[in-house]
Amino acid sequence: MKNIALFTFTLIFSLFGHAQIAVTGTVTDNKNLPIAGANVYLEGTYDGSSTDENGNFSFETPATGTQTLVISMLSYESHYELGDVSYFKNLSIQLVEALNTLTGVTLTAGTFEAGDNSKVSVLKPLDIVTTAGALGDFVGALKTLPGTSTVSEDGRLFVRGGTAGETQIFIDGLRVFQPFSATANNIPTRGRFSPFLFKGITFSTGGYSAEYGQALSSVLLLNTTDVPVQEKTDISLMSVGGGVGHTKIWGDESLSFNTSYINLAPYEALIPSNANVSWNKPYESISGEAIYRNKGERSMFKLYSGFSHSNLDIEQEDINYDDYLRFSLKNNNIYLNSSYKYYFENDWTLFTGASISHDTNTIEIEEDNINSTENASHIKAKLKKSFNSRFHINFGAEYFFTKFEETFTSREGIDYNSGFNEQLAAAFTEADVFFSNDFAMKLGLRASHSTVLDRYTISPRVSLAYKSSEKGQFSMAYGDFYQNPLNDYLKYDQTLSPEKTSHYILNYQHVDDGKTFRAEAYYKDYDNLIKYDTEFPLFDSNFSNLGGGYATGLDIFWRDNKSIDNLDYWVSYSYLDTERDYRNFSAQATPNFAPKNNFSLVTKYWIEDLRSQVGMSYNYGSGRPYDNPNTIAFLAEKTKSYNNLSVNWAYLISPQKILYFSVSNVLGFQNVNGYQYARTPNVNGNFNRKALTPSADSFFFVGFFWTISKDKTSNQLDNL
Repeated sequence: MKNIALFTFTLIFSLFGHAQIAVTGTVTDNKNLPIAGANVYLEGTYDGSSTDENGNFSFETPATGTQTLVISMLSYESHYELGDVSYFKNLSIQLVEALNTLTGVTLTAGTFEAGDNSKVSVLKPLDIVTTAGALGDFVGALKTLPGTSTVSEDGRLFVRGGTAGETQIFIDGLRVFQPFSATANNIPTRGRFSPFLFKGITFSTGGYSAEYGQALSSVLLLNTTDVPVQEKTDISLMSVGGGVGHTKIWGDESLSFNTSYINLAPYEALIPSNANVSWNKPYESISGEAIYRNKGERSMFKLYSGFSHSNLDIEQEDINYDDYLRFSLKNNNIYLNSSYKYYFENDWTLFTGASISHDTNTIEIEEDNINSTENASHIKAKLKKSFNSRFHINFGAEYFFTKFEETFTSREGIDYNSGFNEQLAAAFTEADVFFSNDFAMKLGLRASHSTVLDRYTISPRVSLAYKSSEKGQFSMAYGDFYQNPLNDYLKYDQTLSPEKTSHYILNYQHVDDGKTFRAEAYYKDYDNLIKYDTEFPLFDSNFSNLGGGYATGLDIFWRDNKSIDNLDYWVSYSYLDTERDYRNFSAQATPNFAPKNNFSLVTKYWIEDLRSQVGMSYNYGSGRPYDNPNTIAFLAEKTKSYNNLSVNWAYLISPQKILYFSVSNVLGFQNVNGYQYARTPNVNGNFNRKALTPSADSFFFVGFFWTISKDKTSNQLDNL
């Protein structure tokens, strides 16, 4: 009897112990559409099933207690339900689309990428120095992109109604304080840096990251190469000078350097400048750069250094002098930049870096002398964390120090000293949130404090991007941007406030197999701009922050390198409507650096039979405003339109030897940059004037470039 009872108890326990529990539910996407074929299972068991065509699933399990239910499907984020298995009934599961870093949305408002900075680049690597007429100056090539204005006598970047001083340049995230070579009035300058050391460029025409400040209009980010591909030597012989560069690699360490010497005297002897200038000593410079890299298993250290020395002595025609006005300049510049990046195993990234510069100018204007010295430094640290594919955060702090001193000595021997010491501290934070493959947001905030001005600023910034189709997307951006007054003002008055602008941007971009289309509308609201009551800023000027203004416009870009074999071209158009009341303006008006229409066409064509690449670039700018004192209206008249057609030809003598020719303004357009008026009227009561024209209508360049490398095929064709 005992045996029968024991058997019965064991049978009942066994039946109850193996009772099956049903797990049921439905799986849909974010649009509540059913997902068929999703895997549904209990973690750590073999119990599960797949969803049917209606998204339903059902299976039984003997498991009890707290369990984890996993729902997974290709192209979707895995979903987890944690709880008592008995409650896994009639579940409604909504899967979130997984992010695809190759085809998902990107934040592009106001930004052009080049190199490996972005998965979608409107420019190919080193495209920015292959443009006819740019002569290896990346800034010159960037002026063929929409958003920039043609100001041929300057050479710097004028972006969306902003002055050249409203654009800042950074190398590996660190500020470059004097990015352009010193030059004379009406003689265009060039960037100090060789493009050969950079892997990528980001040109933000507005709405840029909260990581960057002290720029009202634009930032240009240059990133140096991390790991060079091979050891090589580059030799350049040019009609204006020569240069040599070399890269050496020792395992995970490498060193690249280049140096160049430029002297325009031989060129000037063969092809003299126009009659409006006379060179006592044509422009001469010697410069060099070097970058050391050390790549660790999870780290990267870089040390960049650059130096330049330049001098010139020129006499220029001036309507207020019977003789030409003499101007001489000697400039010395040293720049050091070091950065360290470490990648932690938990998806944290640490960046630290510092830059320092020393710049001196010795200037003679007739018998007056100006000596200036600027010492500046930038220290920065930031952390970045990727919590998952949908949320990234970036935050950090930085410190700027600037000491500027200037001494003016008049022809009578009277000295006037001016200058300032500035310490500016800033902190920033920014988050990237990817809601789906089609929608993303960037939120940022920047705060800073200036000791010389004793002012605090808070700058909110936000960007949104929506992928409207497989190849097209819309982006929007808003941000506040502050910048301290220029040295020309701060050296006389330290009671001013930072200048401010607010950016509003709407962007559309379509990328399709070698074809890129971008259209971007924007509005900029300027406030607290500097005004003064003299012809030029002087020690006795009255300065204020009572200026303001606006800039609005439309930028259009089209590039195609697929439709025609061996042909690559891009077209840029910018419409700009801007007015401002600043400096010594008597009324709000369009400044003379802001033409209403700008157009550029750049082409590059490879001729296989001739082993040659030929290029052409055409630049157009509508007439620029100028002020005629013979009329009542202020800045109401305009110059004739600007036109420039430049051509180049690169001939491949052998795989590593190139002969290069280029001519700027090949058609010899007689461009006028503006007009200079006499300070006093003539006998008829009118103010005489003279046209401000380029010192040379065209520029001819010939160069021989030789690359020596182990593969015996690498050359500088893409860099010309």
